[in-house]
Amino acid sequence: MSPLRIAVIGNGRMGHAIRALAPESGAHVVTVIGSAGNDSGAAIDAERLAGVDVAIEVTVPEAAPANAIACLEAGVPVVVGTTGWHEHLPNVTAAAARTDGALLWAPNFSPGIVLFTALIEEAGRLFGRDPSFASHLIETHHAAKKDAPSGTALALSKAFARAAGSLPEITSVRIGHVPGTHEVLFDAAFEQVRLVHTARDRRVFAAGALRAAAWLAGKRGVFTMRDVLGLTREES
Repeated sequence: MSPLRIAVIGNGRMGHAIRALAPESGAHVVTVIGSAGNDSGAAIDAERLAGVDVAIEVTVPEAAPANAIACLEAGVPVVVGTTGWHEHLPNVTAAAARTDGALLWAPNFSPGIVLFTALIEEAGRLFGRDPSFASHLIETHHAAKKDAPSGTALALSKAFARAAGSLPEITSVRIGHVPGTHEVLFDAAFEQVRLVHTARDRRVFAAGALRAAAWLAGKRGVFTMRDVLGLTREES
């Protein structure tokens, strides 16, 4: 079987991690498009993406929507691993429909966090029955992370609220080099329950993005990591 041919859009830490893990994931990096000369997706076109099966976009929130749309208009499926841009999701989704293309996005590409989100939804259903428990979400990331709360924290909060009927408070911590920790507390007068997901290495996100790219190849439509893992679709 021929290796999956990918384009990596973004040459930061995530871009480097994806390039390093690509060979053991059965993927071949055909091209890397960095930030230089790529204002609003200007460096992304069909010629630059020739021979590419899937693009993986890992830049910054300000550039991600235009980059994703440029990939779709070039006829290349795109996995968007950047966070903090999701207010522009309707525009990117519309571009996927207009081009009959394929888009896969997620607030977090860790398979564990996708399963953890489903667990938090179930926890919301159970703890939401007992008003003696208060809920709180604490998310901790490296100091350079720009969005706060994180997209993952917002997704966890939304999953909890779907079942419990109320949103938990969120505390965001930005410190050091933490790849990502999400903790949900359920606290009552004399007891506390803590559910925690810890990313030990940012390579978990790179590996997840590569897994998503392999899954997306040859498909049409808009998907998330829940589709990759075979979970049921979230309700809005």
